[in-house]
Amino acid sequence: MKRIESAKNQKVKDWKKLHTKKERIKTNTFLIEGEHLVEEALKNPGIVKEIMVKDEADIPSGLDASVPCYILSDDAFSQVTETETPQAVAAVCRIPEQGPLQYEKLLLADAVQDPGNLGTIIRTADAAGIDAVVIGNGTVDPYNAKTLRSAQGSHFHIPIVKAELPGLIEELKEKRIPVYGTALQNAVPFKEASPSKSFALLIGNEGAGVDPDLLGLTDRNLYVPIYGKAESLNVAAAAAVLLYHLRG
Repeated sequence: MKRIESAKNQKVKDWKKLHTKKERIKTNTFLIEGEHLVEEALKNPGIVKEIMVKDEADIPSGLDASVPCYILSDDAFSQVTETETPQAVAAVCRIPEQGPLQYEKLLLADAVQDPGNLGTIIRTADAAGIDAVVIGNGTVDPYNAKTLRSAQGSHFHIPIVKAELPGLIEELKEKRIPVYGTALQNAVPFKEASPSKSFALLIGNEGAGVDPDLLGLTDRNLYVPIYGKAESLNVAAAAAVLLYHLRG
């Protein structure tokens, strides 16, 4: 166990760099903060690379002795965390290796740009028992701090993989896995789609929706009817309705 007093310590500087997507990609690691997220991460052997706390009493119980633990001063800890009133524990985690997509139920995200929305979508997919969330081009980094907080630990429960969506959709169709897009035009009410054990749901950008080229590749496009005066549903809310219906 090591103590770090100075915010200018090289370790602190390295941890702070993980606030950027560039550094997360370079090191294949990401930063989490808060007792709940750290506890969820520790349930997955080999994921947590380092632990940072403000006091010895904040060290998670049952922490593997092989995981380096650092006690930071308030000044140093404030440089590592991004929230205004951070909890007293943070951790550096390894981004899981991406394997082949051999799943029956998938959520495909096309250019979802709001970190909070993506986090809620990942959490919803986890709750609905979806096998994996696939991140397409233009979608915000799933290891963004706001996305991690919004997902509330679901990053450690469900695979999150990156893929080129056009090729993936064609591959799924070859395997006879139905692919449903989401759209307001040239679409049918979602209840016209029958629940099944295998499917892929394609959701899109908050403002522009799913790329029209991708919609042209789907088996069917669905919409959630609006009965009140709201212009539209939030993308995460729509994803929840559709996922629960499609899985049955």
